[in-house]
Amino acid sequence: MDNSNNVGKMVGALAVGALVGVTIGVLFAPHKGSITRSMIAGEAEDMADNFKRKMIREAKDFKKMVTKDAMILKNKATELEELVEGKFESVSSSIKDKANALLQMNSDHQTK
Repeated sequence: MDNSNNVGKMVGALAVGALVGVTIGVLFAPHKGSITRSMIAGEAEDMADNFKRKMIREAKDFKKMVTKDAMILKNKATELEELVEGKFESVSSSIKDKANALLQMNSDHQTK
């Protein structure tokens, strides 16, 4: 959630900065309109490139975080699986021992 807030703030700041820059540039432009438009287009391209690089960097960081969390979950699942298997084997062994004891008691009872 923090990442989406940061992205929203960054996009808002980018838009406000672009608007202020364009307004000031047009009002105080020492160049012809075609030159000013070219400069604005160049600045817009630079801002878009910077934004794209930042988004790619954040996407890579997010992927690393998700991968790390997935590994933690996988390890916890493996630990839980081993715990359940151990408990199952213990209960199974206990049931077999009790069944054998009952069979032995029944066998002893029939021979008497």
